[in-house]
Amino acid sequence: MALLVFDIGGTSVKYAIWEKEELVEKSSFESPSTWEEMKNVMFTIKDTFVQQYELDGIAISSPGAVNQVARTIEGISALPYLHHFPIYDELETLFSLPVSIENDANCSALAEVWKGAAKEKQNVLFVVIGTGIGGSVIVEKKVQRGAHLFGGEFGIMLLNEKETFSQLGTTVALAKRYNERMDMTAMPIDGRTVFDLAERGDDVAIEEVKKFYRYLSIGLFNLTYAFDPEVILIGGGVSSRPDLLEKLNSEIAILMEELELDIFKPLLDVCMFKNDANLIGAVYNFKLKQA
Repeated sequence: MALLVFDIGGTSVKYAIWEKEELVEKSSFESPSTWEEMKNVMFTIKDTFVQQYELDGIAISSPGAVNQVARTIEGISALPYLHHFPIYDELETLFSLPVSIENDANCSALAEVWKGAAKEKQNVLFVVIGTGIGGSVIVEKKVQRGAHLFGGEFGIMLLNEKETFSQLGTTVALAKRYNERMDMTAMPIDGRTVFDLAERGDDVAIEEVKKFYRYLSIGLFNLTYAFDPEVILIGGGVSSRPDLLEKLNSEIAILMEELELDIFKPLLDVCMFKNDANLIGAVYNFKLKQA
């Protein structure tokens, strides 16, 4: 089976051919400014590959909340033209092939349960830490979208009376707190720099990094006992930090001691796939739809 796979992002669109259980012909193009331009570029790519491969379908990872019943993309994203029209119908007419579409975070999670860090697991939470916090709920290796397509929107969860997981538990939030304390909002630094400063002994940076791990641990702790997954996988840039799991496990152990809980500890891991995750997950989503 050969599939043409697209990973649509706000600034670029990655694409590849899936054949013989691997991605080949990987490339990308800048995200067009209109839907007509997007369709034209996608069709040109398909028209090129159809000369070389016998394509069985088109698998797409997309921003937004994909409504599989209405066959539309709801919600909002950096590409407004993707939303609130019969996108499945248009693409199936354009390509004359079966089309599958799934949310990008869900695709990343599907990649991990299919061939990645959770391939031996059935019930997994995927938590991606970026500008905000999003993710996916996987039960029996299938995406659980929820009644309003908000399954996996962990970032909206409150961690105190008025602040959410996204507002407190990201490296963006870490940098914001440090910049405010150091009166550096006019020339702010990023989260990576705060980590570096902490490692060099900056007292304020050390305090803020400690807060970051505390907030992130509280969120993951809450998710563990709300969903009881086999594992929580962590994605996003911070997942590349070599001491991430050690720090989080230490903070969670402190939380459990403070709460006098003598029950199972959350099992945390980091994602295996990086830049190819959405493409691989889109392939698995296509396979599930055709099963």
